[in-house]
Amino acid sequence: MTTLRSFQAEIEQISLEKQKQAIREAREAHAAAELARHHGKAPKVQQVEVANRKEEVTADESVEEEQSLESLILGEDGEALRSNLARLLLRGHGEQLIPLGSHPPPSELFGSTSTSPPENPIGQAVTLVELTPALGRLREACTALRAELNELYRVEKDGKVYGCWQARLTPRRVEEIMEVRVAVVGNVDAGKSTTLGVLTRGGLDDGRGKARVALFRHPHEIETGRTSSVGGEILGFSPTGQPVIPTSHTDSGGDHGHLAAAKREKLGWEEVCKRAAKVVSFIDLAGHERYFKTTLYGLSGCAPDYVMLMVGGNAGLIGMSKEHLGVALALNVPIAVCVTKIDMTPPNILEQTVNMLVKVLKSPGCRRLPVFVDTAQQAVDCARHLGQPIGSGSTRLCPIFMVSNVTGHNLPTLRTFLNCLPSSQSDDKYVVDAPFEFQISDVFSVPFVGTVVSGVITSGTVQANDPVLLGPDSVGQFMPTAVKTIQRKRASVNSAEAGQSVSFALKRIRRTQVRKGMVLTGRTETAPKAVRKFEGIVMVLHHASTIQPKYQAMMHCGAIRQTVRILSLDHPSGLIRTGDRSKVVFEFISHTEFVKEGQLILLREAKTKVLGVVTKILA
Repeated sequence: MTTLRSFQAEIEQISLEKQKQAIREAREAHAAAELARHHGKAPKVQQVEVANRKEEVTADESVEEEQSLESLILGEDGEALRSNLARLLLRGHGEQLIPLGSHPPPSELFGSTSTSPPENPIGQAVTLVELTPALGRLREACTALRAELNELYRVEKDGKVYGCWQARLTPRRVEEIMEVRVAVVGNVDAGKSTTLGVLTRGGLDDGRGKARVALFRHPHEIETGRTSSVGGEILGFSPTGQPVIPTSHTDSGGDHGHLAAAKREKLGWEEVCKRAAKVVSFIDLAGHERYFKTTLYGLSGCAPDYVMLMVGGNAGLIGMSKEHLGVALALNVPIAVCVTKIDMTPPNILEQTVNMLVKVLKSPGCRRLPVFVDTAQQAVDCARHLGQPIGSGSTRLCPIFMVSNVTGHNLPTLRTFLNCLPSSQSDDKYVVDAPFEFQISDVFSVPFVGTVVSGVITSGTVQANDPVLLGPDSVGQFMPTAVKTIQRKRASVNSAEAGQSVSFALKRIRRTQVRKGMVLTGRTETAPKAVRKFEGIVMVLHHASTIQPKYQAMMHCGAIRQTVRILSLDHPSGLIRTGDRSKVVFEFISHTEFVKEGQLILLREAKTKVLGVVTKILA
């Protein structure tokens, strides 16, 4: 497994280099288009220098502002505090976590067993007398910026005080709402849909799975009780950090009043967006082995920022749970675990489940530090440090929530954790000042509207009635069309930007002309190119025998899902087995696709799994 970790580090390095190069070129093209539109021609070298200087200044300013924010809060310069906080809120897309006081280092906070030298406390030590006026100045700065200041936790120890506060802007329109995408995976009957039903609707389950019925999309799902499609639910949080859920669960009376309220809330996505400043989008994926390809498509095509692994307390980490965990680790997505059904599981069985889970997470293949979250402070700290290395090693954090959907145990703590997760748009891979690009992950035909596509905007911005290109089609061409209307979380908006998941209604496009995996791009001087062959570096995670040229498997690359053929292998033996790495030339079997250098690829065929990255476009 040391080989896998080194290969993942190599993939990250390749992706980062290709991404920086693509961003630089995209910004250059974007700047050229804007200058040509408004100010005439400009030298190309000057545009590159401006783009590079912008990127460098942004990185330097980010470090300086985060280091100086606490000093400004404890100081007296209110104008500098407002200016610094405004820039951080803008960079965080409307949200900023503000730790104050001397915090324990992450290795001490989460009980890391690392043998590295002890770390020093983080932050400036303050007393309660010093903290009170500082919070007053911070609250005044937030009020001036039309932001809410929410206290997440506060700890008093040995006369000193430390804690964490959250500044969150009040959005003026739906376009400004922050979004976090969380993929929910786990084995059959692990409680995925039930947990989402309870989290998003506020009521508790009756112990017989009634809370999940409102989430099912097809009649056969209701009959079998199993999710077979990529479903979606949202949980909104207000500017003050409170979950947007029904205020009453007994409107219709009787034992099932809360379930009736939950079903009514299912139709209220627009109402949730009106009251929310932040939305957590849950991608409810199938747990049955029969639908593994659907689950894999959701993990790769829907661009989740986090994975929430559901483990039934009575069953443990069995079946597809291990497969889902392995895919999440291969895709390098931060993971949180929820152990469900703790109210009905015998103590000895629950202890076995927990011990097995901890053993798997600590194994060399995972290298995750399990942290059992029981308090709001632990939930906030886990959200702050999720995905970051703990200590000097490569071990990363994995919070574990022991929850019950019947009694409600630990559900508020789980909501606090979700409330503090960073926004999807804060990820560096989503560049706003670049040409528009959108991956299509689903297609619909809506009566009286026409063809509607949904997915994630990977770069740029778009407005209603903007001309775009759709492709590649079966012959590798891109068709001109236009964005008729835009919806975000079922609410109509006028514009959208990189990092947001949205839906577009397209003009003059039939449903049969669109498929999953196609892209929408802005009309630029350089036309987009469809790809039939490409080169990549791969590592075989598991294969029963050997992989040779002419081998075929299903490839997942973002929203693309198509069979590819291996044309050649750059390996001394001419073939590869489990654990081998090699440079490989691939060819799409059916039709061309839009693929870029640096994209992550995952090949599957039965139990075969191959991880890789695109390094070169050939044709």
